[in-house]
Amino acid sequence: MNSKPTLFEQLGGLSTLERVHKRFYDAIYAHPWLGRFFESHTQQAIELRQSQFMAEKFGADIRYPGMALELAHRRMFIPEELLQLRQSILRNALQEERIPEALIRRWLKIDHAFWKQIRNDSPDQFNSIDLKYERPFIVENPENI
Repeated sequence: MNSKPTLFEQLGGLSTLERVHKRFYDAIYAHPWLGRFFESHTQQAIELRQSQFMAEKFGADIRYPGMALELAHRRMFIPEELLQLRQSILRNALQEERIPEALIRRWLKIDHAFWKQIRNDSPDQFNSIDLKYERPFIVENPENI
């Protein structure tokens, strides 16, 4: 039986995801706004988790061992503007890795589907979240300061 290849297979497997995420996080860590969210995390660990997460979502037989998105991002104020910036950087990384446009659109559509789980619509909405003993993490856009 010939089944349709998964997006993971069409992309070329884990090595492609790892290359994309290396390029992507090189730009993220260097960015004056986005990079601040990752200051306490090694880039290599973040790249690994992101590759595992997306591999699972793209149909690979790989299990993401990390926290659920809502839990991992619960204390971070993440507005729409930040997500759009992140997706622009991701698109650039995908294009630089010469991923075909049809596969880029599929990747970005799947990535976008997770926004509603981590996006905060306003500082007031974010501040209403009861984080118990955790400190909220709000990083101002340096362009607005």
